[in-house]
Amino acid sequence: MKRRNFLKLSASASVLSLTPFELQAALKTLTSYLSCADVSNRKLVLINLAGANDGLNSIIPINQYDTYSNLRPTIKVSSAKYITLDNTLPENQQIGLNPGLASFKSLYDKGWLRILQSVGYPSQNKSHFKSTDLYLTGNDGNSRLNGEDTGWIGRFMESYYAGLVDETFPLAVEIGSNKTSLGFHTEEAVGLSLNITGQDPSGFYSVLNGLGGAVPTNIPNSDYGKQLAFINGTGMVSNTYAESVSSAFNSGQNNATYPDTDLANQLKTVARLISGDLGSKIYMVRISGFDTHNSQVQGAGEVLGKHYELLTELSGAIEAFMSDINNQNIADDVVGITFSEFGRKARENGSFGTDHGEIAPMFVFGKPIAGGVSGTNPDLTEASNTNNWQIQTVQHDYRQTFATLLQNFLGADNAIIDATFFNHTINNSFTNLKLDELLKSEFKVSSACFGGTLATQTPNEIKNWLIYPNPFSKVINISGIENINIITYNIYNSAGKLILNSSGQILNGKLSLDLAYLTSGVYFFEIIAEGKKERHKVLKV
Repeated sequence: MKRRNFLKLSASASVLSLTPFELQAALKTLTSYLSCADVSNRKLVLINLAGANDGLNSIIPINQYDTYSNLRPTIKVSSAKYITLDNTLPENQQIGLNPGLASFKSLYDKGWLRILQSVGYPSQNKSHFKSTDLYLTGNDGNSRLNGEDTGWIGRFMESYYAGLVDETFPLAVEIGSNKTSLGFHTEEAVGLSLNITGQDPSGFYSVLNGLGGAVPTNIPNSDYGKQLAFINGTGMVSNTYAESVSSAFNSGQNNATYPDTDLANQLKTVARLISGDLGSKIYMVRISGFDTHNSQVQGAGEVLGKHYELLTELSGAIEAFMSDINNQNIADDVVGITFSEFGRKARENGSFGTDHGEIAPMFVFGKPIAGGVSGTNPDLTEASNTNNWQIQTVQHDYRQTFATLLQNFLGADNAIIDATFFNHTINNSFTNLKLDELLKSEFKVSSACFGGTLATQTPNEIKNWLIYPNPFSKVINISGIENINIITYNIYNSAGKLILNSSGQILNGKLSLDLAYLTSGVYFFEIIAEGKKERHKVLKV
């Protein structure tokens, strides 16, 4: 029996042992619990389009086709070759798909694909390495206040799935890169993810276990000894994770025909691991080659070339993956999303290619996704010689998309989202900036269910106050119930020692505290208002 089904039965069966008065209260809680979506087996699949995908030749702005053609006279996708996505859309959303994305048309027609226009972040950095780091750490071009050494995926997993940290499976699996992504680095826990690139998952445990050698029995009490113990511990965790991966792969299956491409093989492995009931929550795969400074097309007026081949591989692999998980009746639990570190310039460069730009589209796919287009076609008149032919208006911050999925699909509460990443540029939580049109209503987690099922919460555990940003550097804000003006708050250090007891007035919806004098570390905030208390864990960086 799958674990999520066991938990459902356990929650119901435990009611039978209660007294009549307890039964009434329990049934009320159970009713609330059953009204919450079951998110226990939901997964995210991230596809990294490494190198910076050219958005304008992926989705062609039909309403500005003449301007587009003038900017790209030799590499444009001709009107005779692009695929009209949906002629019922408003004029400013009319899109022509590159013929390499033909498989996306069928996903869109099924209502399984949403295209997000003009995705980026404030103050775009057009270095591949720096921009990739920003995407993976949850930052933007204005600051690294969300953390430089940890990834947003790692922070999210460590906080939201804290109860699964000691499980025998990795919380995340990465395929397609020869090193573990910065995005999976965590604050405290070690090795929550596993990279299986270049390995046969069916025998992954045997391969990894055979590399370990003898484990030292006498570890010295020294810096060297501590490092050796760390390496040994990491190796033991990897062995345990590898065994789970191999077991899930061998018990899983595929039920679709995949193209013979690298990305298709990666997604085929992901589908089989999900089918085999691996408990991992986040998967990341990778397709590289999108840095198309030249040979983006093979000649003037041609659509064939590097970019067409990449888009064909991308859309074909995703279509096969969706067919696979849908045929196995596990598609309700899976959402996928593409991301690329930045886009390309609006104007071609004279080498049948394009140079580094700022914005790029995102493709979000899955059965739970509400098909459609978010945003309008980028305004091509923005691009001019004075701004180096850049389209600079960001319609969607990349973290809006991820925050929406982490909360509305996976069920994380506001505090978890703010601990994952916060919009320091405009001093606002991404929980206030979500894309509510992203998911079909039947797959959305109710706000009453954020943070886990109500069956595992008491009323006092439901948070009424928001503490942000988290992590914070100097100033932290407290906001919450509108009709409360004065609150008392206590701050404890990680050892539980009270270090500050005070009160303050809520002005303009928040109480701001300058805590720059605190040393870096974990603190607990206790907020007391109208006789009720609630506690929040925050990180000072």
